[in-house]
Formats: sequence, structure tokens, C-alpha cells
Amino acid sequence: MSALAAIPLIIWCYLLVGRGRFWRTDIRLPQRPAPARWPAVAVIVPARDEAAILSVTLPTLLAQDYPGPARVIVVDDNSSDDTTQVALRCRDEQAAIPLSVVAGSERPPGWAGKLWAIHQGIAAAEAGPETEWLLLTDADIAHEPSSLRRLIALVLADDLDSASLMARLRVATAWERVIVPAFVYLFAQLYPFALVNRPRSRTAAAAGGCVLVRTAALADAGGVESVRGAVIDDVALAKALKASGARIWLGLADGVTSARPYPRLGDLWDMVARSAFTQLRYSVVLLTATLGGLALIFLGPPAALAVGLGTGNVVVATLGAAAWAVMTATYVPMLRYYACNPLRALTLPLVAALYGGMTVSSALRHYRGGVTWKGRRY
Repeated sequence: MSALAAIPLIIWCYLLVGRGRFWRTDIRLPQRPAPARWPAVAVIVPARDEAAILSVTLPTLLAQDYPGPARVIVVDDNSSDDTTQVALRCRDEQAAIPLSVVAGSERPPGWAGKLWAIHQGIAAAEAGPETEWLLLTDADIAHEPSSLRRLIALVLADDLDSASLMARLRVATAWERVIVPAFVYLFAQLYPFALVNRPRSRTAAAAGGCVLVRTAALADAGGVESVRGAVIDDVALAKALKASGARIWLGLADGVTSARPYPRLGDLWDMVARSAFTQLRYSVVLLTATLGGLALIFLGPPAALAVGLGTGNVVVATLGAAAWAVMTATYVPMLRYYACNPLRALTLPLVAALYGGMTVSSALRHYRGGVTWKGRRY
């Protein structure tokens, strides 16, 4: 029993010191000096039925204080609402940066909807003035005025080919405060930002809501065509870039935020379940191993503590308490980043159990015919 109770503690000690310090939240967009020349940038915004949210987010892109040539291209991905009209109204009300709207064509077989929209946006950018950089950003992402300028300053100063910011997600409702910090925490555990940013590391990831990429580097990686069917498109694109020799960077955002609300547990459940089984490559073996790993790593410590206290086994109780303490300590920085009560870290085992349920739900949806997103089935 003591040996079993020691396993989660050993794992958490390794995660604490040997997993790229995934728990750190200080990898943020740094200040870099202004370059001698500001390159041309095209901002690509894929949008499908986003009329309500574009009225909030699109003005933040049009208000960027970028000193160089920039333009925004919104790709209306066959919306059934007033996405195009809202985009044009934003342009008419605030035209500091030029904006154009591309009417997206029907998605060809083998393409994910968002990637097909991005592909059309890039084609529109290539048909215009020469563009050296592309900012791929989702329709629900709002940017502070200096966002583009600071991203460009970073990639030029640090000789990067891509920089991505994990947008700060909403934590306005009770369920958002439960699920969202853990979502980013688990993402960082899978893809530690420090390892992503290390050129010699094989770890690659990006946050699809905000990805700045050098046009030439994207072409060298095969363009978005190389990952056209990917459901988890941001990670797939980052892997393709890094495999081609590109230098990539990923950090947490301060001034890049998601305006999309997830007020109910069901909304958050769908957000995770639509891609969780994809992350496991649709493998039942990996699903089983993942569920076992979640149980051992996150539920094992409180279980060992309870068993130790119940049986009077001080060693088992101590091992369980120590593992739970290390686990809790690694979660506190993310809770502070999201301005949540650090005591919520004690509930991480329960949140992990919820994520286990979401992963099972994702697998069940796959075997029942696929995941539906934005009216499309994958």
C-alpha cells in the first residue's frame, strides 16, 4: 500500500521539476525594441455565424497602433447570420486599418472548416500587396491596441518564424472559473511553453486564437494545406512549422482575450469534448491509458490520504498528503493568473475527474458519428 501511495508523489515530483516547469505563468509577451522597419502584415479572421461577437472584437483589430502597413481580411465562412454586414459596418465606423471581406466558398472534402476559411484568407492576402507576416486570429478574440506591434517586435528581435499567444479566456461564471483555468493548466502540462520555445525540443504547440507566422515559413512548412483536415489545427500547424525548421514561440496573453462566453457546464463540456478524443488519435488504448493516468495522478493522492487516515497508516496518509500538496502548488499560479481564489487548487482532483468524463464523452461522440461544430460534422 505504501508503494502504491508513493507512485503519485514520484510522478508529481517529476512533473514539478522535470516537465519544463509547465506550471509557470510568467512566459508572457515581452517588450522588445522597435525594429528599423515595420513589415507588411495581413490579419486573417475566419468567421462563421459570428455577427454578435464580431461587433465586439473586430473594432479592436481595426484600432491597432501598428506603424507599418497592415490590413484585415475577414473570411465569411458561409454564415447564416449578418457576419458580413457587421464586418462592413465595423469598417465604416472605424477605418484606421483597411478591412476587406471574402465570401467563403463551400468546404472541399478533406478540409476542416476553419482551415479552409484561413486558406481562402491567405489566398486573398497573396493576391494583394506583398505580405511578409500573417496574423491568424479567431473571430472571438479581442486585442489590445499594441498587440500586433508587440508581436512583430518580438519575432524580429528574437529571430522567430512564429509567435502565438494563449488568449485569456473568460472566467465570469461559476463554471468558467472551475473549468477554464484547469483547461489552460492541462494544456501547459501537455505542451510546456518553455519546451515549445526551445528550438531543439520536439514539443510543438500554438494557441489558434492568436498565431503570428512568417509567410515564407508557412510556405516552407507546406502551408495550411499540410494540416487541412486537422481538428486541433493550432497544434498541428505548430508541429508542421517546427518540423520544417521554423523557430516558434508560445506564451500566455495579457492583452489578448476571448470574448466568447461559456456560461453553462454544457458549453464548456462541448468545448473540450469536440477535440479530446482527437488528441488521443482516436485510440481506445490511449483513451484507457489516459483515464488510468488521470485517476492515478489526480485522484490517487486524495485517495491515499483517505485510505491512510481510515486505516491508521501514517506512511500512506503522509505520502498522499505530500502528493496532493505538490499537485495543489503547481495549480496555484494558473489560478492567480485568472484571478481566482488559490484555495480552488484543492479541488483539482474533482476537476480532473470532470475532464475524464469529457474525454469519454468525446470518444462516444466519435463512435456515434463524429463531432458537430458550427453546423458541420467531423
